[in-house]
Amino acid sequence: MSTDTARRTAAGTDTDATAPAPSAASAPSSGPRRPRIVGRAPARPAPAAAFHSVTAATAALLGLVAIGAAIHEPVLIPPLAASAALVHCAPTLPLAQPRSVVVGHLLGAAAGYAVAATAGGSTWAAAVAAGVALALTTLARTPHSPACATAVVIVLQSPAPGRFVPLLFGATVLLVATAFTASRIRRGAPRYPAYWW
Repeated sequence: MSTDTARRTAAGTDTDATAPAPSAASAPSSGPRRPRIVGRAPARPAPAAAFHSVTAATAALLGLVAIGAAIHEPVLIPPLAASAALVHCAPTLPLAQPRSVVVGHLLGAAAGYAVAATAGGSTWAAAVAAGVALALTTLARTPHSPACATAVVIVLQSPAPGRFVPLLFGATVLLVATAFTASRIRRGAPRYPAYWW
């Protein structure tokens, strides 16, 4: 092990092997020095990459709002905002791939309508619908956490399926299309999707 790497102490905290021991003058008077906390969060993206991702996601969501205004239907629902964040800011994750986004939301909708039909529109039923949606997306190999929220929205708001499901499908396709396009505009951006199906 080189001297500039971190070592693990018996207490389980990361400390720098080359850090000098604190002097009496620099040590806090209230007790021993606290260990340095090392996080495992991902690195901050470059400003240009962050701006590109946020701008593309916002444009996609504004597009959904514009479509909703044109047809006088609410197209933007909270789960779709979460989906936009995934496809634009984490485009290589399995949760962000087209299969997961489109099929995941449709399975979430199916779970929501099925639970609402059998158990009504209570918050208890909404929680069950989210669990059913999670089970369905897991079994179908279409992991997409916002799909669980879609199931909750359906149970709590009871949208008409004949109008809601086609709008949901179109919105997910639009999110995938904008992520595909955005990944090809900025040089060096990760290509989306990592896989289609």
